[in-house]
Amino acid sequence: MTTLNSVEFNYIGIIHTPFTTLDDMPIQPGGASGVSGTLVLDPGLEEGLVDLDGFSHIYVIFHLHKTHPYRLTVTPFLDTNAHGLFATRAPSRPNPIGLSIVRLIAVNANILSIENVDMLDGTPVLDIKPYVPFFDEQKTVRIGWLTGLKDRAMTIRTDGRFK
Repeated sequence: MTTLNSVEFNYIGIIHTPFTTLDDMPIQPGGASGVSGTLVLDPGLEEGLVDLDGFSHIYVIFHLHKTHPYRLTVTPFLDTNAHGLFATRAPSRPNPIGLSIVRLIAVNANILSIENVDMLDGTPVLDIKPYVPFFDEQKTVRIGWLTGLKDRAMTIRTDGRFK
């Protein structure tokens, strides 16, 4: 792959979850309902958490640090047919960045208690943003090949296809 531009990020914290291997992890936060974790922010960034405790949910943007080389066509967890990588949420990507909306339980100094975690223990955090429904929620959406798969999406786990 030819790189035209590059960007460098420093992680701002680490996520701790009960998931120590990629095996049998939930594939989305909806499938991790009630699963607790902590996000330990770099202590030098603690002041940036002021007022975050007023939000019930946050976006966590993180580095998918245990993924493997990507393919532009993949068979995602929820289907038996191949799809273009960018029409999926497959973890192996050109820039292995993850995005999850999690429930914020508490902010104690530089430690966030969170729920609905679908990340691997030790995952580096790149950013945190508040979830704001009137900014983020869309009223009319199409979900392509995922139509009709909501119930299955809440129960499926990783199975090694992206190793």
